[in-house]
Amino acid sequence: MIPVFEPEITEDDVQAVASAVRAGEISGSFGSSIPDFEKQFAEYCGSRYGIALSSGTTALHLAIDAAQIGPGDDVLVSASTNIASALAIHHHGANVIAVDSEARTWNLDLDLIESRITSNTKAIVAVHLLGHPIDMERLMEIADKHNLLVIEDAAEAHGATVRGRKVGSFGHMACFSFYANKLITTGEGGMITTDNEQFAERIRSQRNLAFTQPRFWHRDAGYNFRMTGMQAALGVSQLQRLEKFIEDKRCLASTYNQQLEGITGLDLPTEASWARNVYWMYGIVVRPEFGISRDELAKRLKQDGVDTRTFFCPMNMQPCLRLHPDASLSDCPVAEELWRSGLYLPSSTSLASSAIRYIVDRIKDAKVPKRAAA
Repeated sequence: MIPVFEPEITEDDVQAVASAVRAGEISGSFGSSIPDFEKQFAEYCGSRYGIALSSGTTALHLAIDAAQIGPGDDVLVSASTNIASALAIHHHGANVIAVDSEARTWNLDLDLIESRITSNTKAIVAVHLLGHPIDMERLMEIADKHNLLVIEDAAEAHGATVRGRKVGSFGHMACFSFYANKLITTGEGGMITTDNEQFAERIRSQRNLAFTQPRFWHRDAGYNFRMTGMQAALGVSQLQRLEKFIEDKRCLASTYNQQLEGITGLDLPTEASWARNVYWMYGIVVRPEFGISRDELAKRLKQDGVDTRTFFCPMNMQPCLRLHPDASLSDCPVAEELWRSGLYLPSSTSLASSAIRYIVDRIKDAKVPKRAAA
């Protein structure tokens, strides 16, 4: 089976982790690997501060916490995204307001933002979907106009750029994931980048149970969202190869584009003229003109040894979010169509060109009706 993704772990990565273990960097409170990773990743993104955390999801939780978002607040969020983007909002008692996608990049539609803003709106969680950045310059103009806080969900977009500037440096805070299938991995893990010193101090405290003086007297109800030194050591090692991983992803996408171009009924990913798409996953949308449904194509590819994943169920359709007493149930037709018809293909940085050819051939085989036996 060709998997959707396999991480690249080198001997250098292994040695980095082993060195951290030997140095006693077992938990999240000792050693140099965590501050080294935080400093280097923040510098890579062009931000003042980086705070390492246990996952991308917990990063979102602490960003919402630092923003003091809670009951009575509305937060706009990309409709097409992993549920994690909305869970932090939901768990803090705020209301998730899904903003539909636009058809070209599949990111939230900036033309719709202002129509969804009310007196209760406090923030925007902007997701850079599948590695293509949102036009953050335009989004920040809208947010500044309405005095809204912006949290970038950059879990899928390490190194993506908007007019040459990296994501993670635009919003008031940005959240990254280092899960096994991300551009770089620490196994599990996440990071918040920010230029705001108060946010950074709050997040550092909250990730570590909000210890104060005396040590076991707690003014705030904190969390244990620490990254371990072992994970950070892996992150430091992986970060050295991030630009190479991005180059490999972009090469993979170019190869897919060349071989899938012209197949009727398939929408391929795009790249805006102002953007660097890092193609976290290579997604396609299967239209009726293809001849079979997305689900049937995925089934046939599975039978041929090719694993795939659907796009995300939109936030306006999520049962757990619809239970909120102030839930906005507005339709998001573009995101809903992406959920019905979107599929992403194997996207490992190490995927051989012969494997891509095999996958494309199987897609073409699935499109051509099989002739009945004579």
